[in-house]
Amino acid sequence: MTRMTRAADTQDVLVVGAGPTGLLLAGDLAAAGARVTLLERRGRVGADRTRAFAVHARTLEVLDARGLADELVALGQAAPVVGLFGRLELDLRRLRTRFPFVLITPQYNVEGLLERRALAVGVRIVRGAEVVALRQGADRVVVETADVGGFGAAYVVGCDGVRSTVRRLTGIGFPGRSVVRSVMLADVRLTDVPADAVTTNSNEYGFASLVPFGDGWYRAIGRAAGDDRPDDAPVSPAELAALLRRVLGSDHGMHDPRWISRFHSDERQAVRYRVGRVLLAGDAAHVHSPAGGIGMNTGLQDAANLGWKLAAVLQGRAGEPLLDSYEQERHPVGRQALRISGTITRGLLTAPGRGPARHVRALALPWVSRLNARTALAERLLSGVGISYPAPRGSHPLTGRRAPDIRLACGQRLYEALREGRFVLIVQPLIQGSHVPQTRWLRVAAPAGPLHSTLLIRPDGHIAWASDTGDPRRLRAALEHWSVGVEAGLREAEKTKVRP
Repeated sequence: MTRMTRAADTQDVLVVGAGPTGLLLAGDLAAAGARVTLLERRGRVGADRTRAFAVHARTLEVLDARGLADELVALGQAAPVVGLFGRLELDLRRLRTRFPFVLITPQYNVEGLLERRALAVGVRIVRGAEVVALRQGADRVVVETADVGGFGAAYVVGCDGVRSTVRRLTGIGFPGRSVVRSVMLADVRLTDVPADAVTTNSNEYGFASLVPFGDGWYRAIGRAAGDDRPDDAPVSPAELAALLRRVLGSDHGMHDPRWISRFHSDERQAVRYRVGRVLLAGDAAHVHSPAGGIGMNTGLQDAANLGWKLAAVLQGRAGEPLLDSYEQERHPVGRQALRISGTITRGLLTAPGRGPARHVRALALPWVSRLNARTALAERLLSGVGISYPAPRGSHPLTGRRAPDIRLACGQRLYEALREGRFVLIVQPLIQGSHVPQTRWLRVAAPAGPLHSTLLIRPDGHIAWASDTGDPRRLRAALEHWSVGVEAGLREAEKTKVRP
């Protein structure tokens, strides 16, 4: 492992917020050699207050590239078919991935896995650290907390949620609006356990869903059609059980709720993801309806995109434009997440046949059905495997796409090779005349079978460059562009920024 240089009183990175996004990002940076402190306002949060339950295929691939996916899968329940709008089903078994399903597991399982990994690679986690002030200088950011003093770092990343203090102190706008109100939540026991991993439906009475924790508890979710009461309006178990009976046909013997409340859902996105040395990720950058279960997944994929880029800048291998590419790539993905969840919300949480809602539903259902029946784009977007990043004009068509889990000649899968945190160059042995050496930032591998294109895979599993000819000059230019070249960039890093 390498260690980045730093001023004596300054961390390399302060990550604010110890949710899934912050934990993954901090772990990635520490694994790359950065000195990372993770600040969390809260103490430990009880498992009964978990928010997210769905881990989609692309996120499982991201975790697989860190050796964590199989452990998480063992803690949850795979759901290969996802129901939407009560009538439409998305069949994730069609996805070309090692994880052709959505994994149903509580957020605290994800956080526990990521926290253990973060601590193992040297992340310092400070709980009870509420950020109250932030100021940027030419070469570092200083953060003040209410109770545990000040911290300095070369960069600060706000992963501190929808009410992000980092975003507010940096002056980044967060426009949007509330899209649905008076959604009831409760954690309950069930006498009659549902057969499906997720039980969900919507009809003229509203929307309801039951999601398992895996330990005998279920999250019950429901909204009665036309109910717009505020979050502090009283809610009773009897009210929720009655809605379950109307929408699901049964309340499944719901009993002994350990808590119950209402919430509302906003659609908002930060106008920028970066201002100077401060960046945003996860719910601090985008928030939307929980419909589709893509919120936590989008945040974890933000972290996977940002981590290797920030590490490359800290190591002296790349300049600030690489950090600019984080916003350029992830802001459109966040906007897409708002559109997807918004479409599902408007079709799922509104009562059919009543005024404007009837028209929303009439438009949404054919749109999703058409995607599902003709191109399977809905499955690819919901699962994340269809996310691609913009490529320069004239690039190979594969550039920017998510890389499939190619089997390598050494016996590994691509996502096993990505666990080293390096770029991976996959090239047929017959055209390895370019003699690109393996370095601490680049691994060269041959595919186990025929491969028509030479592929340069980024550490986040997206294709940085591709060629059908394997032109050595263009390959070396691509390596230099992505700061994994074997010449000037390596020599400079050896001299100034990184020590073995």
